[in-house]
Amino acid sequence: MNAKILILLGLAALAAAESGESRGYGDSGSDESFESSEAKYEFNWAVSDESSENHYGHQEARDGDNTQGSYYALLPDGRRQKVTYYVDGDDGYIADVKYSGEASFESGSYESSSSSESSFEAPRYAPPQRRYYDSNESK
Repeated sequence: MNAKILILLGLAALAAAESGESRGYGDSGSDESFESSEAKYEFNWAVSDESSENHYGHQEARDGDNTQGSYYALLPDGRRQKVTYYVDGDDGYIADVKYSGEASFESGSYESSSSSESSFEAPRYAPPQRRYYDSNESK
């Protein structure tokens, strides 16, 4: 009885394998392209830090091969940078970068203090001194 069941299951597996249906990673034989099942999403986030007056964020939307979005941030020099971009299939990443505001440096920043005289004295270096020892002297 067990042999009959085993033979019957073997024939069923053989019939399923020859039916032409692909259940693996290969081509399914359908006309549907891979791109039609790609991602479709939208997101948006923003941060607003009132203590530092820093506001930044990012938004993006994708539908298949087409992606578009923008992000913005406050730069250390006080300007706001906004990048608007899109990707259309294999054409690559196309970005438009814009700046608003005027660049300014506060009195405590690196750029403003590096141009003034420093209040500390730079270390002085001298070449090593040569020492000769008498063979009768202990080193």
